[in-house]
Amino acid sequence: MRGHINILIVEDNVIIADDLQYTIESLGHVVVGNVISYNDACIALQNKKVDLVFIDIQIASKETGIDLAEFINENHIIPFVFLTSNSDTDTIELASKTKPSGYLVKPFHQNNLKAAIEIAISNHKSKQLEEAQDIIFVKKNNFQHKIILNNVLFIKSDNIYLELHCEDGSMFLQRATLKSFLPQLPNYFKRCHKSYIVNIKYITAFNKKALMLNDESIPVSNQYIEILDAITS
Repeated sequence: MRGHINILIVEDNVIIADDLQYTIESLGHVVVGNVISYNDACIALQNKKVDLVFIDIQIASKETGIDLAEFINENHIIPFVFLTSNSDTDTIELASKTKPSGYLVKPFHQNNLKAAIEIAISNHKSKQLEEAQDIIFVKKNNFQHKIILNNVLFIKSDNIYLELHCEDGSMFLQRATLKSFLPQLPNYFKRCHKSYIVNIKYITAFNKKALMLNDESIPVSNQYIEILDAITS
């Protein structure tokens, strides 16, 4: 990994926190904060440049590390790794819902810490790239509207325009053909008919003639019957 990573530690056991800081710095990274509570962590996140956060699930405040993870998800775009010696199933299940970039079990070893940092940063960069590719801008009423492609149910060809039908019922027009537009889309979009591309994530039922996306019935032609393999794979 090139360059150093700015890391925030949120751990209320001083011995573990200091050991973690020493090991992180020995790997060539920078610890921008070593705090013990939810409030201190929030202040550090606001005032410091943070690339990665290590969070103890149980910290010295009313709020838990899981609460802090939820705060990060709502207010920042920063990966975090949970520090834990707690194997309680309910706690781990709650923690997993915040979509951490990993877990580091205490006591930890340097190699495990190094791997946790590299995996967290690598996955975060991949996710950002994927999300950037999953956004387009479409002109409507003299404004460029941001369209999150994951929210598009299906795309219908209408002469020289494409109709992008979204989950919330909105529809946008894009001047293009299905053939030219499909390569620009994420791989969860598949062509099922000469006039339709569908987001397979929204398919709720299907047969050899049609697909159901919410309450919409979309035709399937024999030429694109292989879409059924993509749905069931």
